[in-house]
Amino acid sequence: MPPKRRDPAVGAAALTAVLAALDAGDRPVRTDLASAVRGLADRLAEAAPGRHVEVRIPPYTAVQCVTGPRHTRGTPPNVVEADPITFVELCVGRLAWTDAVRDGRVRTWGDRADLAAWLPL
Repeated sequence: MPPKRRDPAVGAAALTAVLAALDAGDRPVRTDLASAVRGLADRLAEAAPGRHVEVRIPPYTAVQCVTGPRHTRGTPPNVVEADPITFVELCVGRLAWTDAVRDGRVRTWGDRADLAAWLPL
């Protein structure tokens, strides 16, 4: 079954709302955060096509990306996991990859679980 295509305009509008909430010091609306994260994850998968690294942003989505041996069963050998707000900040350039990894805001497993070359989007 092909992946579900999401409307990029919905993700963009949600991202604008999320960034406005963060700038105001507020917690983003959950539905906006979910749409923004899913839209950004789709863009990451398009920018870094492949199935070698699984990027998890619980509870909203997970995508596979980066060229390399394809993962098909069980736990992937290369995993990146971040909370939704950290993922948004990484994608828009408000947070550097190295800082997020060092601070533990992004967790990685595997020797190819480094998305610095593709972030920010």
